[in-house]
Amino acid sequence: MDGGEGGNEAAMSTLVCFGYGYCAEHFAAAFGEKFDRIVVTVRAAERAAIMNAYDASRLQALVFDGKSSSPALNDAIAAADFAVVSVPPGANGDPVLALCTDAIAQAKHLHAIVYLSTVGVYGDHGGAWVVEETPPKPDAARSRERLEAEQAWRDLGARHGIAVAILRLAGIYGPGQNALVQIAQGKARRVSKPGQIFNRIHVGDIAQAIDAALSRQASGIFNVADDEPTPPGDPIAFAAQLLGRDPPPEIAFADAAPSMSPMALSFWQDCRRVRNEKLKRELGVVLRYPTYREGLRALFEEK
Repeated sequence: MDGGEGGNEAAMSTLVCFGYGYCAEHFAAAFGEKFDRIVVTVRAAERAAIMNAYDASRLQALVFDGKSSSPALNDAIAAADFAVVSVPPGANGDPVLALCTDAIAQAKHLHAIVYLSTVGVYGDHGGAWVVEETPPKPDAARSRERLEAEQAWRDLGARHGIAVAILRLAGIYGPGQNALVQIAQGKARRVSKPGQIFNRIHVGDIAQAIDAALSRQASGIFNVADDEPTPPGDPIAFAAQLLGRDPPPEIAFADAAPSMSPMALSFWQDCRRVRNEKLKRELGVVLRYPTYREGLRALFEEK
């Protein structure tokens, strides 16, 4: 897949998506025509059957529950030119690596892998800027597991001559998953924590980044984040403005914390600003939604 401007791009043989969640689905919808065949994994047999009832010759769903592989999945890996990995690791490590490393190592045409990670691996930096070279110091167990998985995928790529790009994603939003929806459903909370800053990224820009990394057969780590880290309540207030509603009242973090999940609490314990210059410079990505304002306005206008 040629990452250059213009020209006709020849379709490749097979893309394998380990995990077919929000990001992988949007990538396939936006860039799937570049591939002759797409094989994705899902956890539930029912979902696989529904997906395969449409056009299994173009996009085939296989069941992968993280406990065992299958001959069909191994065959798909053997035929793969490119792979996207969005299956999260657990306490026992990365299930794809645990079960599919041999098949990946033996794949003769696998040129590049994109692994979707998180900016959470940086840990807390007190609001300071972080870049790809910033030493990670994750506090949360799930972020430590991600960091270990990142290194394991990079090691596999180095051993077998496969380009592995690690995309560290900021807070994801997009269709069906955004502040507009939260307000419309009455679920938006405008939590205030002095000094707290978050980056975000529209799923459409994540899809762009995946495409760019595969096109260039890129190796290394890339932050996939917007241009403007802001306090967490700002997108909610902006969404309310777009909808012509009053924003929900601010809630102090100390008051909101007791009702937060452990995952949410760990998210709020980290504060950093994420730079994205490497994404633009080395992968040539021009963000369609450089801040939450462009992203939410586009989602509002699509309604």
